Parts: sequence; C-alpha cells; structure tokens
Amino acid sequence: MSNHIILIDDDHDYLQLLAGKLQDLGYADLRLADNPLEAAAAFERGELFDLALIDMTMPDMDGMALLDHIKNTSPGTECIMVTAINEARTAVECLRRGAYDYLVKPVAKDVLALTLPRALERKRLLDILDLEKRQSLAELVNPAPFAPILTQAPAMRRVLKEAELHAASNVPILITGESGTGKELLAWAIHQASPRARHPFTPINMASVSATLFEAEFFGHARGAFTGAAGARTGFLEHTHHGTLFLDEIGDLPLELQGKLLRVLQEGEFSRVGSSDRVRVDLRFIAATNENLDRMIARKAFRKDLYYRIRGGWLHLPPLRERPEDIPLLAEAFLSKYDAKAPAGRRITPAALAALAAYGWPGNVRELKSMLQSAANLAQGAPVDLAHLPEHMRALPRRAAAPAHPVEKGLRPLAEVEKEHILSVYNLLAQNKSQSAKVLGLGLNTLRRKLAAYGVE
Repeated sequence: MSNHIILIDDDHDYLQLLAGKLQDLGYADLRLADNPLEAAAAFERGELFDLALIDMTMPDMDGMALLDHIKNTSPGTECIMVTAINEARTAVECLRRGAYDYLVKPVAKDVLALTLPRALERKRLLDILDLEKRQSLAELVNPAPFAPILTQAPAMRRVLKEAELHAASNVPILITGESGTGKELLAWAIHQASPRARHPFTPINMASVSATLFEAEFFGHARGAFTGAAGARTGFLEHTHHGTLFLDEIGDLPLELQGKLLRVLQEGEFSRVGSSDRVRVDLRFIAATNENLDRMIARKAFRKDLYYRIRGGWLHLPPLRERPEDIPLLAEAFLSKYDAKAPAGRRITPAALAALAAYGWPGNVRELKSMLQSAANLAQGAPVDLAHLPEHMRALPRRAAAPAHPVEKGLRPLAEVEKEHILSVYNLLAQNKSQSAKVLGLGLNTLRRKLAAYGVE
C-alpha cells in the first residue's frame, strides 16, 4: 500500500515488531523513529505522513505532547496512540486532542488490520472535503498514471486530484460524464495509481453483456455445466482477482441483472454456474455511465440499492465545451501523433484553431480526436487549416464573428441564461433543492453541482 506511515516508540525492538506486523498487512512505506524529538523535527521540516502510530510513554517528549505537535504542524496526519496502560480517562483525552484511536499493547495484527484502514479512509475523506473548499489546486503526488489525461482546465485538474485520493482506497467509484469525455481513461488511471496496479484491469461494456450468458461471463462455469463444454471457464470476476473491474455504461445493464451484480458487490463472493462452491474475490469496482441515474431510479429503470453501492466515490468529467482551454493542448497532442514530422506549434493554423474553439463538441474528446485525424490526412503534411475541417465547422467562426457586439443585439450566452433561470426557480421555491430539481427536470445531484458552481451552498 502506498500510504506513508511513521511509527514512533523509544523501544527499538517493539518498533521492529510493529513494523513487521504492518508489512505483513501490506504497508510497505514505513518510517521508524525511536526518538520523539527527531520525529517532531521531521514534521517541522514539512515531511508528510498519512498516519502516525505514537507511543504514549517516551523520554524527552511524551506521546501526548507529540500528538499536539503533530496536529499543529500537520493537521492532515491521522494519529493512533499506543500504550501499555489501559486508562479510559487517558484515551478520552487523546481523542479530545485529535487522535483517531487509542490502542493497548501488545497490539494484535487483526486489530491493526481493522484500525489502520479506517483511519486512512477518514484521512482520504477529509482530504477530499478540503479539496472542495480550497481555492488553489493541490498538485498530484503521483502524476505518472494521470499523464495520458491532457488538461489544464481547473475543473479537470480538481477531478484528477480527487481521483488520486480515491485511488488509495478500495471504495467503489462511479464516473459520470457525456460520451467521449474519457471515463475509461480515468478509470485506468485510478487503477494505475492504486495498490492494485500490478493486477488485472478488466473493462466490460455492460450494454454488450448478454442476459442469457451473464452468469457464465461474470461468474464462469464448472466443468460440464453446459452441454458440450469441454472444461471449466474462468469468469470476469475470478480473472480480475486482486485487480479492478471496470463496468462501463452501467446504466445500460438490464434491471433483472442488476440484482445479481449487487449481490457480488455486497458479499464479495459468488458461485460458478454448475457448482455450489463459493468463490471469494478481492476486487475494486469502478462503474461509469453517461446516463442520468437519478432519473432512471425515478422511473424504476435502475436499482437504488445498486446505485448507492457503486457510488462510494463520485467523479464527474466535464464536457469539452466547458473546458475550451484544453482544445489547443489536445489538438497539438493528437496532431503530433498523426504528423510527427511537423514542428510543434505549427501543425494547425490559428483560423482552424478558432473554428475548433467555436464548435460545441457533442462527441467531446473522442470527436475531436477523430476529426483531427481526418483533417491531418487531408492536410498531407501541411498545417491543418479551415479547408481541412468539416463544412459545418468551417462556417462557425464567420457566424460567430458577424455581430461585433452580440450583447448590444440582445443576445446572451446560453450558460448565463441557464444560470439565471435555475436561480430564479430555486429562489421561487424557497431554495428547496428537491422541488427545484423536479420543476427544472434535472437530477438532484446535477442541480447541486450547478448551484455549487454558482457559489450557492
């Protein structure tokens, strides 16, 4: 696991014993400190730790004083106090000062296996909340898995940082966004940034899953389960053991199959077709959809219990039209693949780039990539110009440039009109989000996102 943990105890032998237990549980990034003053100095230097296990009784600086020091210098570090004395009053005081838990020596491995993931999950959730509140954007700690996702838009960079925080946990993730926004690419990046990166990533388009063969495809089947079957077959779940199962277009999964999927999500085990033996699997589930699941639930087309199960973490990818600053970046990257010999910055003309910026991109990044590949073929090594773009796109800059002052003609941007209408309805209904969403024909979560973008709590 990639979490950075510091163990602080003046008994070096006990430190080694505790470190061995954590390593057996999969925690490899450990720092051992047998001097509390040295540990305090590390926090003062700005070293970052996700979790600190602190002995209560140490010379020079006791555990309570070190807890106060860590919470003052690195409030994002979760602290677990470890002591040989089981005193309720001391435990309560530690919790009051910000410790996550209070453990009594000797600490059993199964206690650590329960306590540490919960503490790290709490830190992850608090980091996500902090990300939503802060004005500046936090940098990615591990940018390599997210490098294929080209963006400079603040909204996208915030999504990537939240995705990195989710990657460290096992919580299921739901990725929403229009077709072509890169949901599978983001799911792959989360897998690569997670502790499961060395294990399989299995993408499945749920729209293509046959209702008649769902169980055989997902659960596999035992020898002789079907007439003429030569042997057993491993299903998607067993194949992806320890890895990540990506359920693309989850909204297209037939209702009768959703209950079968929910059972696996809840229990983590299944039976192969033709066998009563239970098989347990360790999987990370990531689902994606371009459907409005709130509306599907309202019309009984999607199970509410499955929705809450897959939406442990929620990431929404904005459409390309809402991040126009990414268009030049993406265009240059795509054209560099189609015409590697052309010098950087000279693969597309300003006029063609203006046309790309004026277009609405209903197919998002996928459409941009396809269109530029066609344009590069037509350009035959020359910079892509207006003449190489589709006709409907070539006309956009001229239409957009015709009125010098569109506001003077009474024209207003669609986003401005939409904002005014949403806020008008919201205030008219006494700021009742549920009623407003129903009147506006929006999903409740969609309305909340838009209100948050408008600066309305």
